[in-house]
Order: sequence, then structure tokens, then C-alpha cells
Amino acid sequence: MDKRIDQNIVSHLGAIARIIGATLVICSLLYPLAIFILGQAASPRTANGWLLPDGTGNIIGSEIIAQGFTKPYYFWPRPSAVDFNAAAAGGTNFGPANPALKERAMTLLTRLGTIPGHPIPVDLVTASGSGLDPHITLSAAEYQAPRVAQARGVPEELVRSILKEQSRKSERVFSAEPVVNVLMVNLELDKKLGTGFRSDPAAARSKKP
Repeated sequence: MDKRIDQNIVSHLGAIARIIGATLVICSLLYPLAIFILGQAASPRTANGWLLPDGTGNIIGSEIIAQGFTKPYYFWPRPSAVDFNAAAAGGTNFGPANPALKERAMTLLTRLGTIPGHPIPVDLVTASGSGLDPHITLSAAEYQAPRVAQARGVPEELVRSILKEQSRKSERVFSAEPVVNVLMVNLELDKKLGTGFRSDPAAARSKKP
């Protein structure tokens, strides 16, 4: 009797081990491999994160992940609570009564510069939920147009025309305002206007944003 019980236990343990092994192989190897192959076949650009190479093949960014721009001749993205770290996406979780939220907003207002009668668009002083939103509203981009035009030494109308070309209808449910992808519009600026910036000679020798 005891011998049969021992054999049953061994048999059950063997079955459990086989199930666990099969589950690990299917879920940890075969399924991810199938999804990877399907993604590469159906939409490789999407599957690879919409990465953008430069003329030499080096990756300069992703169309769907924001990166920080600080030079005056580039448009700046929304602030990021995670310092544009794609491995740590998230917001600040500051409540509206938190002094830190006001302090951060005031710092950004000072950096952007306030113009009487021309309020700063809200998305330039508030982070997105992920901290990695690659888009800003067209109004937020147009607010920065004078600075970008002055830094590049070109007419402001030229910069605004590039913005309009790059603007797209927002996919946000509760917003109909057009948006622009910050990285894409900055690349378009370099493409059409070059990188020989009057305000920063060192930048003219740089190929990366």
C-alpha cells in the first residue's frame, strides 16, 4: 500500500514537472519568439520602437519616445518627471496642493520666459503621465517659434511654416488641437535650415540633436 502511494506521488510529481517545463517553454520561449517574428514580418518599424537613424546609421532617437532638448535653436518637449528615461516611465504623482508642483512650474516659467498677454501653454509646464510624450500642442510649439527663429537667424514665418507642415491631428480623445512631434520637427529644421547656428558655433559641428 505504501509502495503504491509512493509511486503515485512520484508519478504526480513527474506530471507536474512536465507541465511546468512545457509551460516555461511555451510562455517564455515559443510565444515571445512567435510574437517577435510576427511583429518583424507585419510591421518591423513599429516592432523595433520607431527608431530613427541618422545618415551614418547611428540611432538618434525614437519617434514615439521623447528626449530632452535644451538648446535654444530646437523646440523643447514637455517636462519629464523621469528625465526622459524610457526605463522608468511615470509621472510626478504630485497633488495640486503640493508645493513641489508649484516650484517646478515656476522654474519652468522662468526658463521659458513669460510674455505679458501671451500665457505659456500648459503642456510646456506640466509633465505627461509617462514623462515620455513625444508630442506638444501646436500652440506650445508656436510659443517657442520666436526663440528658435532668433537662435537660427531666420525669419519667424519660416519656422512657423515648418511647424504647420509637421502638425498632425491629435489622437487624444478629449483634445482636438493639432500636435507636433518634437524630435521630427527638430530634424526637419536641421534638414531645411542646416545646423550652422549663429548663436552657438559649436553646434554647427555637431551632427546629433
